[in-house]
Amino acid sequence: MKNLTLTLFFMLGLSAPTFGQEKLDYQKPPKEILEVADYERAPIPKMDSRLTKMVLNHYNTYDTLEDLAMPELRLAGLRINPITRIESTMSYYNNLTFKDFKSREEKQIQGLPSHARIAYLTWSPDETQLAFTNTTEKGVELWVADMTTLQAKCLTKDNLNATIGRPYTWTKDGKGFIVYIRPTDSPELISNSEVLPKGPIVSISEVGKQSPNRTYQDLLQNPTDEKNFETLVNSELYYIDLEGNATLWAGKDLYTDFSFSPDGEYVLVSTFTRPYSYVVPAYRFPTKTVVLTKEGKLVKEINHKPLIESMPKGFMSTYTGKRSIYWRADEPATLYWAEAQDKGDAANQVEYRDFIYQLRAPFDGEPSFLTKTINRYAGITWGDTNTAIVYDQWFDTRNQKTYLIDPSNPEKEAEILFDYNYQDKYKNPGDFDTERNQYDRYVLRMKAGKAYLVGDGFRPDGQFPFVDEYNFKTKKTNRIFESKYTDKSLDISRVIDPVRGEYLVRLQSQTEYPNYYIYNAKKRIAPIPVTFFKNPFEKLAGVYKEVIQYKRKDGVPLSGTLYLPADYDRTAKTEKLPMFMWAYPTEYKDIASAGQVTTNPNKFIQPYKTSPIYWVLRGYAVLDDAAFPIVGEGNEEPNDTFIEQLVANAEAAIDAVDELGYIDRDKVAVGGHSYGAFMTANLLSHCNLFAAGIARSGAYNRTLTPFGFQYEQRTYWDVPEVYNTMSPFMHVDQMKTPLLLIHGANDNNTGTHTMQSERYFNALKGFGAPTRLVLLPFESHSYKAKESIFHMLWEQDEWLDKYVKNRKK
Repeated sequence: MKNLTLTLFFMLGLSAPTFGQEKLDYQKPPKEILEVADYERAPIPKMDSRLTKMVLNHYNTYDTLEDLAMPELRLAGLRINPITRIESTMSYYNNLTFKDFKSREEKQIQGLPSHARIAYLTWSPDETQLAFTNTTEKGVELWVADMTTLQAKCLTKDNLNATIGRPYTWTKDGKGFIVYIRPTDSPELISNSEVLPKGPIVSISEVGKQSPNRTYQDLLQNPTDEKNFETLVNSELYYIDLEGNATLWAGKDLYTDFSFSPDGEYVLVSTFTRPYSYVVPAYRFPTKTVVLTKEGKLVKEINHKPLIESMPKGFMSTYTGKRSIYWRADEPATLYWAEAQDKGDAANQVEYRDFIYQLRAPFDGEPSFLTKTINRYAGITWGDTNTAIVYDQWFDTRNQKTYLIDPSNPEKEAEILFDYNYQDKYKNPGDFDTERNQYDRYVLRMKAGKAYLVGDGFRPDGQFPFVDEYNFKTKKTNRIFESKYTDKSLDISRVIDPVRGEYLVRLQSQTEYPNYYIYNAKKRIAPIPVTFFKNPFEKLAGVYKEVIQYKRKDGVPLSGTLYLPADYDRTAKTEKLPMFMWAYPTEYKDIASAGQVTTNPNKFIQPYKTSPIYWVLRGYAVLDDAAFPIVGEGNEEPNDTFIEQLVANAEAAIDAVDELGYIDRDKVAVGGHSYGAFMTANLLSHCNLFAAGIARSGAYNRTLTPFGFQYEQRTYWDVPEVYNTMSPFMHVDQMKTPLLLIHGANDNNTGTHTMQSERYFNALKGFGAPTRLVLLPFESHSYKAKESIFHMLWEQDEWLDKYVKNRKK
């Protein structure tokens, strides 16, 4: 057998090292990168609604491999730790501190668990206490911290069930919780290896019943998976008071959602029901939704959503029947929901896509019509008895409408306040501001028939966030605040009092780390600091940052954020730098929106975990967030000319920086993550602009995602030429540029199975293309472990050093 193997190798002209794996321990990036990448993250503030206090949530910058290597079950689209019964990829806080808004002093919350793994923080209704979960080695506990004494205590054993999400809900009076608890008679989980199959797994497709589903991951595969799914999801509901006393509230069931009515008298509860599916994830399983009293007694069944394995084609298609069932925020106990009028099929032409209905307590009458939407219903912001804002959207045209309705008069026609392209950031009117009402729900902030719009404020000359007063009677706006900063970035985090001109803002500059301030637009006083986070990136001081604007050859305006090393002489330009470009393609339906600049040059220079900015410390020019619009106007779809536009975007970016005199255009690398990786592989296949490429966690063969991908709604059988042309896998024979492929070994993202990189690598290898495949153990679509991220940075640096900086011409 050994001789036969050797003979085959020689017959095929192959050598053993071609197929060997490189034995390599985890590496760290060079000193310049490591000194910046190995930093301590600032805590995340959780503020109360009155802005009198905040809890600072501290957390590790990175997870560890030990964290990622914990036991995991993948069922019905869920990834769950079967021991602790919480999401296996959950990120945790490790400490909580308290700060009064008016004080610089930060106080430690006492009594926290040792080796804390904190998640799911929520304020009590009166915001005097903060509840959270702590995950131990055995399970999940419920804790509560008193904001007066700053003392925390544990209320339960580590037996909560967080499989589906947050495992508790505050009661309306704030005196206790309804908590998901693992049933005491819960069966043991079953290993598939322990059960011999009684027969094959058979799936059926009925004649004429189409089911164009995307390539979902982690689905149920057999009856054992079904049983384990039920074991993991099953919970009993208990009422637990603030002393930890527990009373059974509702028996065992597959609970998925639980919410009190605004007045606290009723509860909306949803549960999974059979049959399950092996082709779609849990959120498309059948569910039953009922209303119970606050004591747990059945009032009425509201809905029984069937299994949704089949839906019509198109992003705006949906299922028939009730969907998006919620409580009205402005009334004690009124449910509302949407129902499709086009049979859920985006291809059907109807005057109104959705009707909205409501049903008031005690829920013994018939639902009443509320309003209707021209596009697909997208949500409601409630105001009062006579005022509510309704939104709809239509993907194909990128259209969004905002309506004003009178909930007390359904016969009154809805008024369209705004009708615009939601990708047109320059014309975005902003979002209506909200405030807490007597039910502790958020409703429109209104005063004398006026509401307030908070906008990002993107304009051709920069970003200037604003607040507009909107008059519902005249339908006119009056700008009451607009940022005047040209050297800083201001983001409006909260409207405190629009009449007095008070706002909570986040201020930063290229060199000033982001912090929160109280800003008064009417008084000539300096912003009052609320947080005092320190800059962990001092090593980046002096790095040059500029948002450059340029055009591609067909006239489409483009932009990107250019970084240059701190010691680079931008005047003499005697040294031509290698360049590392990072991008992510975005589809548009019009050129005007595609060409808008939505990058603020005054943002702090802050690299994220996997950022390309690190390489400015290694002597590279870095063009980050380079605009890669893919435009399809009218009846043309963006992807019809994907490759041509991709190459044109890349050529324009290189030309722009080259014309500035900074770079050696023969030493340019391109990289991207996910769809950006797909972009990278296509660029290297269809142009000779780059010395090398880095593609992380991408998809490269679109025939493996035949029912759509990214923003492509058409199927492979609709446009096979588009799928084939856009697939780098189909063009490996013309790919000669060095490509580094990196992928999480456990990628959970729809469409980017780890297999995509493995098969693409093998195809490239078969044609002798210079490529390297790095699989990061335990990692999903986004990388989390310190070891993985540092090694990834090392791999990228080695690749760029070899094929770009030291490229031999």
